[in-house]
Amino acid sequence: MICFFVFLCFYMFIPYLLSFWFGVGAFRKGNGESQVAFTFDDGPDPVYTAQLLDLLKKYGVKATFFVVGSKAKKYPKLILRMHKEGHLIGIHNYVHRSNWLMTPWSVVRNLRDSAAIVQNITGVRPSYYRPPWGLMNLFDFFLHKEFRIILWSVMAGDWRNKGTSLIIQNKLLKRIKPGDVVLLHDCGDTPGAHIDAPYYMLKALKEVLKELRQRNIQFVRLDEMIDKRPIKVLPKRSQHHRKR
Repeated sequence: MICFFVFLCFYMFIPYLLSFWFGVGAFRKGNGESQVAFTFDDGPDPVYTAQLLDLLKKYGVKATFFVVGSKAKKYPKLILRMHKEGHLIGIHNYVHRSNWLMTPWSVVRNLRDSAAIVQNITGVRPSYYRPPWGLMNLFDFFLHKEFRIILWSVMAGDWRNKGTSLIIQNKLLKRIKPGDVVLLHDCGDTPGAHIDAPYYMLKALKEVLKELRQRNIQFVRLDEMIDKRPIKVLPKRSQHHRKR
């Protein structure tokens, strides 16, 4: 029992604390004086993603989409449209399943399969990754050679059934500050979400974009926000050799 608890701590809980609280192995927030990065998870959705792209185009916003590989395969035209309209595409696993419930090799296979799907559609291989629910396991720290892991600094609970547009709008306008990475969802068919939640998100986002423009906020893709310094990674075990 004790061994199992220790395993859970190292495989699940410690990676969560390191990534969310100390920023180890993941990017959560930028340092731009007037930049905000909007990110959208769980799509593409055949109804709401197209509406979202219309809204972003209307306001001249470039965003980042973390897509589910199986949905990208099912709706390639939406993926291609994201790419052609200048948005950044990242990966959100092949199916929306927590990394805590998958083996390390399953996570890697999910990522590579999803990246190959997007690359076949757009010609560009994704290099950014957001784990579902932001839950990293221990071995995710070693993905940094292929993928940069992205979390977030602001969310508004837009996936919930009770999340009316006004509630989402007020939360976002109260919480968003320069440098923030904002988490929203353009699909509601994932576990814990409401199927029509993106409808309310879109209504709120329209008003939020109007207000933030008046605050002179610049909307950027994640790759434009991220600085060029290397991310924090777990240190390698050093080997000390005695002098002879």
